[in-house]
Amino acid sequence: MIVGIGVDVVQVSRFKAQLERTPALLERLFVPDERDLHVRSLAARFAAKEAIAKALGAPAGMNWQHCTIKKDAAGDPYVVLDGSVAEAAEAKGVVHWHLSMSHDGDLATAMVVAER
Repeated sequence: MIVGIGVDVVQVSRFKAQLERTPALLERLFVPDERDLHVRSLAARFAAKEAIAKALGAPAGMNWQHCTIKKDAAGDPYVVLDGSVAEAAEAKGVVHWHLSMSHDGDLATAMVVAER
């Protein structure tokens, strides 16, 4: 059963400019393993984290550090949650995430489906 769906689109150039204006944003939004990625990949991961928040109903108190986007051996993205985001997902009964991310030109996108 679907618990929530989230979609987000990020303009890569605007996201890059924001990271340059506010260097601390990189550490606030991403865990150490994510921080060295190309800005297009960072924008797609940010879109995924936003989409996850939307799928959960954007509960207050969620920490960006508690949501990590990783890739498996085949290169497919998957969601790793802990702390406040894991608690929000557990409260909604989420046991599985479907995640798709993409970037092309100046746009990065992500879509998630949260499932019981």
